[in-house]
Amino acid sequence: MTTSYDTDVVAWANEQALYIRTGSFNKLDLEHLADEIEDVGKSEKRELASRMSVLLAHLLKWQFQPAKQSKSWQRTIKEQRRAIQLHIKSVPSLKTALTNADWVDAIYSDAVSIAINETGFDAFAEDCPWLMSDVLTDDWLPA
Repeated sequence: MTTSYDTDVVAWANEQALYIRTGSFNKLDLEHLADEIEDVGKSEKRELASRMSVLLAHLLKWQFQPAKQSKSWQRTIKEQRRAIQLHIKSVPSLKTALTNADWVDAIYSDAVSIAINETGFDAFAEDCPWLMSDVLTDDWLPA
């Protein structure tokens, strides 16, 4: 039994797991296994980036549209923070992304795009105006 990675990735993954569990290491598709393992890390980082972008977008909206501040925005901010904290707790190596300037720039850029689309306001700062430690602090909101 040999399933092609290219024709049925789910069947291939199940087959690879079986080979590992039965010690049939010579049958493993090492090239694709390595790719899939790397993809797990990328997926985790994408999840963090997505949640951070939503959080930052809501903080931007909070700061620049004070008349529209709502419990709904507060709930979203709280939910994103909680999910980010849980995600980092379950994948601690992701914490380093929060101090990576290029990564923060990329997620902030995404957040600005979200905020522009949702508000029509387009005069947001070019660089993230907040410290990540503040952004992730439970009760912190921008002035």
